[in-house]
Amino acid sequence: ESQLGTSLENVFDADAPPTGVNAGATAPALSPSAGDPWKSTRSAGSFDEDGNGLEAYTAAEPDLGEYLRAQLATGFEAPRDRSIAEEIIGSLDEDGYLRRPPGEIAAQLGTGEDAVLQVLTRIQSFDPPGIAARDVAECLKLQLIERDRYDPAMQALVENLEILARRDFPALMRLCGVDQDDLADMVGEIRELDPRPGARFAAEPVRTVVPDVVVSPRADGGWTVELNPETLPRVLVNRSYYAEVSKICRKEADKTFITDCLQNANWLAKSLDQRAQTILKVATEIVKQQDMFFAFGVEHLKPLNLRTVADAISMHESTVSRVTSNKYMLTGRGLFEMKYFFTAAIASTGGEESHSAEAVRHRIRQLIDTERAEAVLSDDAIVDILRRSGVDIARRTVAKYRESMHIPSSVQRRREKRAFPARQAS
Repeated sequence: ESQLGTSLENVFDADAPPTGVNAGATAPALSPSAGDPWKSTRSAGSFDEDGNGLEAYTAAEPDLGEYLRAQLATGFEAPRDRSIAEEIIGSLDEDGYLRRPPGEIAAQLGTGEDAVLQVLTRIQSFDPPGIAARDVAECLKLQLIERDRYDPAMQALVENLEILARRDFPALMRLCGVDQDDLADMVGEIRELDPRPGARFAAEPVRTVVPDVVVSPRADGGWTVELNPETLPRVLVNRSYYAEVSKICRKEADKTFITDCLQNANWLAKSLDQRAQTILKVATEIVKQQDMFFAFGVEHLKPLNLRTVADAISMHESTVSRVTSNKYMLTGRGLFEMKYFFTAAIASTGGEESHSAEAVRHRIRQLIDTERAEAVLSDDAIVDILRRSGVDIARRTVAKYRESMHIPSSVQRRREKRAFPARQAS
């Protein structure tokens, strides 16, 4: 093998147009031997495997403990206070809260609870604001103090967060002694605060989602479905180099070795070729099945399951499931995970074509977004409206869909709309 050399120069042009087909057409072969360059990147949302992006060379962010200890170095001189401060910082959870009772820390260090509370107060003045709080109310209080906004009205609001959670705004106006506009401004300020001041130190880098498939409209009203070359593995077999190396092979073992290498390379290239064709076939069939969605929007998304797509393209259901996992499709209506287009069916009241669960969720949100303060829709009322439009749905299903979209109950929405009628109208 020593004669084979290692100076490989398999450098190929990475700038090539995407391989695509028209919706409903047969996916073409993507043969490496035809010279199609494949860039060696991972699937959507992944970093390059070689880690050579700019972020690989940037300095690591300090964790929460390091960040606070840097401030501790200039804030405490007495050894006892530094020991207490170190223990408090070491006891903070990932959100920046102190969950241990000060008395427990005092007992562990053999000091008084008052000393621990004094040090805690000083740490609570550190950056980020709200750090070392013992509950959410104290966390918000510390941030408001830092903003010089902790007046008696705001204090009453922070001390009654459970009432705010119930959206009982008339009660809050009485407790805070303010009118609707002032309360709305105060609630807005509360929402601007960070209830987890330590979380950003533990956060992982944001990973950009890169589409695996791109769908674009054609002039004739159809759709073009293309693979994104940025997410295709770049593997090519350099046959000229194989021929060059084969010429200098004298031993039978060397010839066998180089032949095996070529076969393995061809197998890998063929496997990746088949994988790309499979993704393209599945994506093309999804676009074909969901044509009305691409043309008119989410309310026209129809029920679709893995088996329907698998049968249409003569593949196994598990294969379709595998190639659509963590794959993304860029469309004129936004970026969607390919799994998004597989949605459960909800029966029709008149025996017509069933409705997709996602389309029904969209309809529920539309109804709630357009309701008036004097006519807030209950779940039962939404059921009646949907049934009149042909959707056979139960009240518990409406409630489940509403809660999945983080929409409050009709009681809470009515309370909010009555408290802030001017805001709702605008």
